[in-house]
Amino acid sequence: MYVSENNRDDSDRTAFRRAEKKYKLYYDNNASSKNKRKKQPKPVDLTEVLDFRSILECYLRNGALPPGVIVLHDNFTSPVFSLQNRPGFYFIPGALTIEKQCSLIRESLTDFPQPPNRTNHNAMYGPIQDVFGAAKEGRVLVEDNSPNSSSQTDADIDHGDCKEWKFATQKEVSLRKCKSVSASTLLRKLRWSTLGLQFDWSKRNYNMSLPHNKIPEPLCELAKQLAKSALPAGVEFNPEAAIVNYFGLGDTLGGHLDDMEADWSKPIVSLSLGCKAIFLLGGKSREDTPLAMFLRSGDVVLMAGEARECFHGVPRIFTDEENAEIGHLETQLTHEDDLCFLQYIQTSRININIRQVF
Repeated sequence: MYVSENNRDDSDRTAFRRAEKKYKLYYDNNASSKNKRKKQPKPVDLTEVLDFRSILECYLRNGALPPGVIVLHDNFTSPVFSLQNRPGFYFIPGALTIEKQCSLIRESLTDFPQPPNRTNHNAMYGPIQDVFGAAKEGRVLVEDNSPNSSSQTDADIDHGDCKEWKFATQKEVSLRKCKSVSASTLLRKLRWSTLGLQFDWSKRNYNMSLPHNKIPEPLCELAKQLAKSALPAGVEFNPEAAIVNYFGLGDTLGGHLDDMEADWSKPIVSLSLGCKAIFLLGGKSREDTPLAMFLRSGDVVLMAGEARECFHGVPRIFTDEENAEIGHLETQLTHEDDLCFLQYIQTSRININIRQVF
């Protein structure tokens, strides 16, 4: 899934690591006195970042393409682009409608992290029900020390100390002396959730014995349709597992390979939602200089075949109003019931990547 080198000092000297540092968010410690209370990000040179939206606009206007970029004519609402020097990599700018983006944002925050699907919180707190709803209500997760509180079998418990945790109100917490963490903190620290077959991060393999919900059928059908660009005619994509990554300000995804699936000829289908990001696509070695490109909400990336052997990562997301480029989501998520989703996505990025395991 995520491969990192053992010697981080050595990796700091690779071409991929240098690119990560180039685009990573750093703050200017020499900001003027009037800005001391608000940290200012250091300027970053974005002139070498590929912009597939601009490429699409230019192509639709006059048919022109930059060197090394190829267009595939498929039955999509947006052309599919590929790169001559990265076989198996495909980029579909604006592939998802605004309605679909909003729907997936809602599901990513409410449905996808629900047990038996696992999240990064399982190791510490075990299965947690409805973190997003609890955050909306200002609730707090507390350690339940009451006798016979657990209704789960030993096989269901997925955290080291076997304690049980449950949500309570602030008033209830004030009357008790116990470990606690706010639901809003848990939401902000949500880094991943898994759909379909569950990946065991400790053993780095898919654990068939772990309980799980199947990937929702609408998401499966969307992935199947999108995957066609990366497959020979007549070959089908069978979505079996998905990882949902959640990014906040300053979060990154280090260079890695997705290498735990059996058939690398089948693509990873990656959907971008929320704030704009920079994606690095390297080569088969960390010494290969990676290409940087923008990922916007609604963009789709496919990686199959040789592209599955390429290191890739996300060194930067943009949450400021000027660069986040989520105006279309802000216009759409205006209903009272959607304001909580809007508040989250204004400073966040969500990535859903769907894969065939076997």
